[in-house]
Amino acid sequence: MQSFDELVLDQDLIERFGGRGPRYTSYPTADRFAPDFDPAAYTQALLERAGRDGDGLGLYLHVPFCRSICYYCGCNKIGTRHQAKSEQYVSALIREMELVTLVTGRGQHISHLHFGGGTPTFMLDEEFARIFDAISSRFELCAEGEYSIEVDPRTVTPKRLWTLRALGLNRISLGIQDFDPEVQKAVNRVQPYDETRALIDAAREAGFHSINVDLIYGLPRQTLEGFERTLDLTIEANPDRVALYHYAHLPHLFKPQRRIDEDELPSAGTRAQLFDRAVQRFRAAGYAFLGLDHFARADDELAIAQREGRLHRNFQGYCSHDAGDLIALGVSSISAVGAVQAQNEKSLEAYYARLMHGELPIARGLEMNYDDFVRRDVIQSLMCNFRVWWPEVEARHSIVAQDYFGSAIASLQPMHDAGAIRIGARGIDILPRGRLLVRSVAMAFDRYLKNAPSVATYSKIV
Repeated sequence: MQSFDELVLDQDLIERFGGRGPRYTSYPTADRFAPDFDPAAYTQALLERAGRDGDGLGLYLHVPFCRSICYYCGCNKIGTRHQAKSEQYVSALIREMELVTLVTGRGQHISHLHFGGGTPTFMLDEEFARIFDAISSRFELCAEGEYSIEVDPRTVTPKRLWTLRALGLNRISLGIQDFDPEVQKAVNRVQPYDETRALIDAAREAGFHSINVDLIYGLPRQTLEGFERTLDLTIEANPDRVALYHYAHLPHLFKPQRRIDEDELPSAGTRAQLFDRAVQRFRAAGYAFLGLDHFARADDELAIAQREGRLHRNFQGYCSHDAGDLIALGVSSISAVGAVQAQNEKSLEAYYARLMHGELPIARGLEMNYDDFVRRDVIQSLMCNFRVWWPEVEARHSIVAQDYFGSAIASLQPMHDAGAIRIGARGIDILPRGRLLVRSVAMAFDRYLKNAPSVATYSKIV
């Protein structure tokens, strides 16, 4: 039986087959969305959704506001200290929710709910209560659903976590990035360990089912010694899940990154050592490697889902089962309903204006075709299971897989010869030495990449 969490860091393979590429939280990826997309297609997808309430449905709410901007951040965010901005925004979220449910009808069953940002906890407790009242009056929240929120430990007290838990949230993600004070100063995110640890302990006491923390390697002023201390403190806090992201320095895309001194960024060799050390430490501490940059304790839902073949990946990352369609609310958020993927307006002004005119605020998107669905299944299987099994693909899509993907399979032959993957008559397995290169394997099946304007827009694979 395949051991999913086996992992070998082979620097030679990484240098040979690494580079840059999509993270495949979706396929086709969001950079394929067309600005001339007809919003009526999304409305039609919502209308069709009304007739299949038995299928899974997730709800995502994006809150863009941050009281201070972390220099490394590549998310869509708005720096402000004016609390009144959230009141208008909450009203807009509820208005968008109403426009959606005018099409789908009320009572659709929600199995996944996620608040992302920005900083969702920029909103006041009474504003969260308004949103939950709006959700519960328009949707049915499943009793065993996964309801999560991203939290900035600098802006939330342990007491407030009890309020969030009482509203129904049961999973929480805390940003750490690095506990080294020098690194924190360099990225404008000063966050004492004691405050973060108190919040993790409070989340556990409040009854959150799963606690995730985010770390980033490759930040300015990071050293092996300093990052080792961060790993010690993180493992001591015993979170259920860890996301270990690679810092992507793209100042031409993200203006706050221009505040980072490039001379203070660690070398490629040091970055590799930082990642290698983290992998070793988390594995030794009992965390399973899920894929990409995610780890989970062996008894966590995600690790169990991977062992049972239920692990899934969507715009929010890994989840324990396929949430089905995703309705996303808020500025810049991305929905995936049926064959349609659609992104909202990216500026607050445009977002508010569309809602004021009674329109769903769709700015761009795409409609998936047959080939997109076939390739999405293959990429999904690789990203979640480190393998793709041709009989399953053929049964689902009525194709001869080795004919359909002949050129992709041929392009992967060098990785097979190097021992990173195993290409067989019945499928492809990503071997322990190649698992950090899972994005490179998935890229072979992405038919859009040959027309990509530049791979420089993507993050490094490792």
